[in-house]
Amino acid sequence: MVDFNRIIDFFENLNIPENMLNRGQLVLNEFLNPIKILFEQRSVPSEPWTDEQIEFLLQTLSNMDTDKDKNAARVGEREARIASKLQLKTSAGFCHGVGRSGYLTAPQPKAPGGSIMYVLSNYLARNILKNFGLPNIKDAIVVPLCTGMSLSLTLGALRSNQSEKNLNFKRTVLVPQIDHKSLLKSIDLMGFKSKIIGGKIFGDAVRIPIEDIAANLDDECFAVISVTSFFPPREHDDIKEISKFAQEHNLIHIVINAYGVQNPEWMKIIRSAIDAGRVDAIIQSTDKNFLTPVGGAVIASPIKENIKKISQTYAGRASATPIVNFLISMLSLGITGYQKLIEEQQQNREILERKLREVAGNVNERVLDIFNPVAVALSLENLKEEQLFALGGALYNLRVTGPRVYNPKEKAFGTCCSNYITPYIVMNAAIGATEKDIVFAVERFEKAYRQIVQQ
Repeated sequence: MVDFNRIIDFFENLNIPENMLNRGQLVLNEFLNPIKILFEQRSVPSEPWTDEQIEFLLQTLSNMDTDKDKNAARVGEREARIASKLQLKTSAGFCHGVGRSGYLTAPQPKAPGGSIMYVLSNYLARNILKNFGLPNIKDAIVVPLCTGMSLSLTLGALRSNQSEKNLNFKRTVLVPQIDHKSLLKSIDLMGFKSKIIGGKIFGDAVRIPIEDIAANLDDECFAVISVTSFFPPREHDDIKEISKFAQEHNLIHIVINAYGVQNPEWMKIIRSAIDAGRVDAIIQSTDKNFLTPVGGAVIASPIKENIKKISQTYAGRASATPIVNFLISMLSLGITGYQKLIEEQQQNREILERKLREVAGNVNERVLDIFNPVAVALSLENLKEEQLFALGGALYNLRVTGPRVYNPKEKAFGTCCSNYITPYIVMNAAIGATEKDIVFAVERFEKAYRQIVQQ
């Protein structure tokens, strides 16, 4: 077997000067050293890796899986057989996936390399959250599920806690109003009932007071949801008080932190809630926070046993692709790269608000007074109903994606309350967006606004 750290030993008797061999070994060792450190420390690297280093790691690990064994006699019904070599690329070579039926983090006998890859990814998931705001979590897991499906999995896993106390009849989840269909569907999927506590308007902002949540508690409730990141006018929940409430009434408490990892203020709120009361799990999207393709989430908990239960509740073997995508992001960004992205996000959020305030002054509108460290909402009170409808299409035609236009005469869904009367547009300065994105979007918004008004 070749020891790449001493590869020059194989060429000592050839006509290659020793100083040249040593120079080559030095370069090779520097290429391989980050992989050695990753195996030893199992944490997100301080500095980003090169694509070549990431590819080398993935190819090395995937070559440990049994589908790469040319001498194997593969007679099972699931042997990672593929129709095209293109599928090796899309899965990074991990065709066997991860886990075993009924236990997501269990080592897979046919995938030693995939098992190592998954263990490393989960270590890195815990490490990145600890580094960026949640030092008081105990464990984390990457799952090949969106945020909503991750909520279903988590509710199903932690719901079993109730059976220990013979409370199987409890099926209701307290939900401070979250106008997002995927989260509501995720509760329905498990056969549970959502008890929605409506939002109230405080100035421009929509909030759900803890008193209203407490007033809706009854004997059917076994869990409560809280949320950090959401679209204006909805502000984050009072998660610290909800955690105290959950602890007092023995309720499972799950925090939906969909795109909250990118903001230190939201993470601080969760950290305080963990210290103050009960938080069973925190769910965050991999694509919204870590710049991966859609399809993954990180579930974290200050209770290690909860992550084990969630892992054991997953039905079947899982696709490795969303996990690989998360691992690639962590290695390609590193701690310094992710910190830079967060700083850029904060700067872009300031630019977005400043630019929108300038436009608001020009068209006699106003920036709504709502706390949200990612998004900004601007009133559209001078537009008629048909103009509100036209604005979204005009922006799309101007190649601006992402804004949300709210027309109070059309529907209330999205505001998280029943009587929000101010029409508005929401624009985001989320992680990964560039200053160019922000500037162009605001300029094109003003252009579209003026065009609609002049028609």
